[in-house]
Amino acid sequence: MSVPIISPDPAEAARPESAPLIELRDITRTFRNGELAVQVLHGITLTIHPGEFVALVGASGSGKSTLMNILGCLDRPSGGQYQFMGRDVSSMSPDDLAQLRREAFGFVFQSYNLISTATALENVEVPAVYLGMPPEQRRRRAAELLETLGLGERLHHRPSQLSGGQQQRVSIARALMNGGRIILADEPTGALDSRSGREVLALLEDLAAHGHTVILITHDREVAAHARRVIEISDGRVVADRRQPAAESSGAPEQAASPVPDAGAATRGSIISDAHEAVRTALRALRANFFRTVLTLLGIVIGVGSVIVMLAVGNGSSQAVLDRISAMGTNLLIVRPGAPNVRGRGDDIATLTPADAAAMAEVPNVIAAVPELEGRVTVRVDNFDVQTQATATGHDFPLARSWYPVEGTFFDADDVFDYATVAVLGRTVADNVFPGGGAVGEYVLINSVLFQVIGVMDTKGASVWGMDQDDVVFVPYTTGGMRLFGQHHLRAVTIAVDDVSLIDATQQEVSDLLAIRHGTEDFRIRNMASLIDTASETQDTLTRLLGSIAAISLLVGGIGVMNIMLVNVTERTREIGIRMAAGARQRNIMQQFLTEAMVVSAIGGAVGVIGGLATAAALQAFGTSIQFTTGPVLLAFGCAFATGLIFGYVPARKASRLDPVVALASD
Repeated sequence: MSVPIISPDPAEAARPESAPLIELRDITRTFRNGELAVQVLHGITLTIHPGEFVALVGASGSGKSTLMNILGCLDRPSGGQYQFMGRDVSSMSPDDLAQLRREAFGFVFQSYNLISTATALENVEVPAVYLGMPPEQRRRRAAELLETLGLGERLHHRPSQLSGGQQQRVSIARALMNGGRIILADEPTGALDSRSGREVLALLEDLAAHGHTVILITHDREVAAHARRVIEISDGRVVADRRQPAAESSGAPEQAASPVPDAGAATRGSIISDAHEAVRTALRALRANFFRTVLTLLGIVIGVGSVIVMLAVGNGSSQAVLDRISAMGTNLLIVRPGAPNVRGRGDDIATLTPADAAAMAEVPNVIAAVPELEGRVTVRVDNFDVQTQATATGHDFPLARSWYPVEGTFFDADDVFDYATVAVLGRTVADNVFPGGGAVGEYVLINSVLFQVIGVMDTKGASVWGMDQDDVVFVPYTTGGMRLFGQHHLRAVTIAVDDVSLIDATQQEVSDLLAIRHGTEDFRIRNMASLIDTASETQDTLTRLLGSIAAISLLVGGIGVMNIMLVNVTERTREIGIRMAAGARQRNIMQQFLTEAMVVSAIGGAVGVIGGLATAAALQAFGTSIQFTTGPVLLAFGCAFATGLIFGYVPARKASRLDPVVALASD
């Protein structure tokens, strides 16, 4: 079976007089297990020239596989010197060794070492991924190699769908993907039947005939007979090194495959290409463990969804409170009787008078100073009566409170001056005593005093404390003080200021005025703008608390991601070794597992965002105050993504630092 692959120049084959490709001098290898040290190689010295077909023969335990690992830069010698094309390999960093494996070596293993979740085409592409070959070019070359090796109809089959011989041919194609200047074949026929074994040996002979340096590791002398040079190893030492005539070729050359890509011309380490391949591989790995992935996603989904719902509820509640405070007026100063820091409502403290209100109205920046008295009253129409709140106030009340009648009118200054028995009803009172409407012009008894209804106020809704602001009756403060409450002192004066930016200065002027008028500080002033700031700070604290509680779920989800990724590293140790043998750098392995963690977190974050928004919308439909903003959504998704990055780092770092030989030997 003849399979010519254009690669190194056949003219370079087996020329001992040429410069050595590989030169080993007194190579030793000792393995340590605690205090126990076992020396496997004892001063191996040999030279391999370009284009040679060499067989390393020895019984099990002779050290031939250890020697192969050192030759392929999968392992480092304990002593001696290994020179590759004149370069001392011992001085190379892990990434330098990865580059050497990527650009010079191709491995053919006895157990095939194919990635089980990838197709034949994807397995062959692996070395070119780390070379930085553009996706279209590497797919085309991988397909050509597989077709040349008789697997044109098996491109998209996974290893489990291929026979042993077919899997071994896939591994040979992978070894040739980046050129395969040196093919290291470790017992390539050991797991094959005799027919498949002969086909694989014929492939190796053809590769040697076309200039590849082939190093065959075997315990079978019949297999070794196909090589042109046989090196026998026993107990870690070279005991024989002889050349022999080449075995008879199994066929004439056929049409050659496409030329080997120029490693220098390839776009090594393209960030976009690396990221694309990492995401693609991550999705494939996650799909292979679907149910475990779903359980991992669940922690992220719950965490992200909780953050969004909690912050939406918190922001909504905060906004509802601020809206209610704002509805009372943000440009208001409320003056009440009683000394500062003294408990009590001051209802019976007779220090605040209508004259004080009139004086405060003259302070600069004051639009209106409205006197107020309040008390519970009974409103009766015919034989129906209701208990409600009566507010005796001035004619400027609508201006100060930005609250106007929607039916009729509010009383004016003449009504206040004349002690008029007129009333303006809140919407709740109007609906209760005049359910059919038409309240304006009708008469009501308020505490047995007959009042004419001249207006109905607009709907105000609940106050910040949850009280119904529309359950009220407004009367002139002169009439209310004399006819309803029997007092002339005021419970409060509401001051509306023109320029809110000057409200603090206006408050100070009002305070100074009253202190002069009363001779003492027997009053309290509440700044509604400051109240909003205080309420806003309180609500923000509560929102942050809710968000922090929800973030705990996200933290738990992140721990789940780390746990699953650690399991992934353990389960896929052999795959990591395969990728390292194919030339993956440490950063490639780290990027791969970090990407998988971030893909899980990103998918979980996206699902969590959708679920969180849907839950918040459902709560809103049931009457909960919800505020949708972009910030919490971006925050939750960003935290999910960061969770993948942070909690995926340790597993990714662990994977990147695995020893290639140990990883390949993992079950």
